[in-house]
Amino acid sequence: MFQILEAEILADKIYEMKLEAKRIARSCEPGQFVILKIDEEGERIPLTIADYDREAGTVTIVFQAVGGSSQRLAGLKAGDFVRDFVGPLGCPSEFVKEDPETLKQKKMLFVAGGVGTAPVYPQVKWLKEHGIEADVIIGSKTKNLIIWEDKMKKAAGNLYVTTDDGSYGRSGMVTKVIDDLMAEGKHYDTCVAIGPVIMMKFCCLTTKKYDLHTIVSMNPIMVDGTGMCGACRLTVGGEVKFACVDGPEFDGHLVDFDQAMKRQQMYKTEEGRAVLKLQEGDTHHGGCGHCGGDR
Repeated sequence: MFQILEAEILADKIYEMKLEAKRIARSCEPGQFVILKIDEEGERIPLTIADYDREAGTVTIVFQAVGGSSQRLAGLKAGDFVRDFVGPLGCPSEFVKEDPETLKQKKMLFVAGGVGTAPVYPQVKWLKEHGIEADVIIGSKTKNLIIWEDKMKKAAGNLYVTTDDGSYGRSGMVTKVIDDLMAEGKHYDTCVAIGPVIMMKFCCLTTKKYDLHTIVSMNPIMVDGTGMCGACRLTVGGEVKFACVDGPEFDGHLVDFDQAMKRQQMYKTEEGRAVLKLQEGDTHHGGCGHCGGDR
């Protein structure tokens, strides 16, 4: 059992929770994720780690209450417990393995869309702790959905906030801010974009114009989180990958976003899962008990 130490509502249907998880906090790195299960009968929920404190032994998650399981999770409060909290899972962000002195010579841009601000934060924070300041763009539909702005200000070199409706910060989508920064003469070596799949797709289309190496997190398409159910199967550079075991981060210019989004929609129905299993054969995977691949 894992205790929830703090629970807070950040915005409409967006929640933050800090849990006691000493082993995970001790070994996790930016970019990795955990799998949470509320109780014995609960659904497995993969969530990218939003923050961690090795000394205190805590891990912070941020999630949007959209389905039944996430709505149940949102109903818990400080002092409550969850049945399982497993991790760290997935591969750390690629820059974690680089020499900090080499990283200091690079200019990095992070683009966070909506709840994507949360998984961007530990990456920017990690860089800050190693003496590297990165530029960050935070975007949301409207002012009321902006989260963690103050936290990000402390970690980022320059922070640019934008809203689709112009109600706060700059006006327009995150891709417009990328174009604006480039027009102002900014230069970057790497861009990391995390948010809704459609947002990451258009970020990559934008950065490709500038030949800017771009990393994306495909955590949004995960279901089971172990590579068994096949939900997060995608094509990267012509090869079949699974976000939960091969990622969750990939070279965004190599990801087939259209295929991933179409597949995500098909996977939601029993008929769609059957079609995918037939089309994909042995690479479909199975074993989660939902797609029929274990029968």
